[in-house]
Amino acid sequence: MTNSRRLNMTRLMAFTVLVLGFAATSWAQKRAPMIEQIAKTYGVDSFGQIEAIRYTWSVQFPGVNVAHTWEWEPKTGKVSYEGKDKDGKPVKVTYVRSQLNSAPANVKDQIEPAFVNDNYWLLFPLHAYWDTSADVLDKGMQKLPQGKGSARLVSVKYPAEAGGYTPGDTWDLYVGKDNRVEQFVYHRGGPQKPSIVIATWASYKKAGPLLISTDHKGTADGKPLTLTITDVAVKLTGSDNWVNAQ
Repeated sequence: MTNSRRLNMTRLMAFTVLVLGFAATSWAQKRAPMIEQIAKTYGVDSFGQIEAIRYTWSVQFPGVNVAHTWEWEPKTGKVSYEGKDKDGKPVKVTYVRSQLNSAPANVKDQIEPAFVNDNYWLLFPLHAYWDTSADVLDKGMQKLPQGKGSARLVSVKYPAEAGGYTPGDTWDLYVGKDNRVEQFVYHRGGPQKPSIVIATWASYKKAGPLLISTDHKGTADGKPLTLTITDVAVKLTGSDNWVNAQ
């Protein structure tokens, strides 16, 4: 496997918004009210209580078995990363996202894009609410893409002119009556692979006020995919203790 292909596969999705947690300057024309209900279910109203969050993002795909461990302080933008480089050598680095211009090349070109990717897997229902440049369409009840049953399809479409890593991406969220995502289909807007990812959202846990799906199984361009988020914990305002997801 080439290094470039391995990097693309570890970034199963590269996203359009770089500044996590900050809304765009104006509302898109199409914003279904349903997205606020979903975001509230996942803890958006209490996100201000989060001083830090840590987790390990892991993916298994034919030819790929990688893991990234993160600690992120949303209010300061400080990120700590542990993982391996393209040659399999251990890497540990800490940086501040507002200071990327002065960061080493591997941080700007590899680690920061991986952080954005993994964080969207962790918190996409919140990002869909924060990213007000995206259109959000409520398409009503639809058949689930995997297995039997149906759910409400809420489609989040990023504009092609948005910039970022892969403008034009679409996330199709299949949402249950409890406002939890059950499955999703990701359509990449650019030419990188994979083009289409279909996965479950399962094994939900609470980490402080946040609701996290920790298990995603499905396919990426038709090939089997297993993606997990483990060792999730948060540190809340006023406390130095980590609260483990349960």
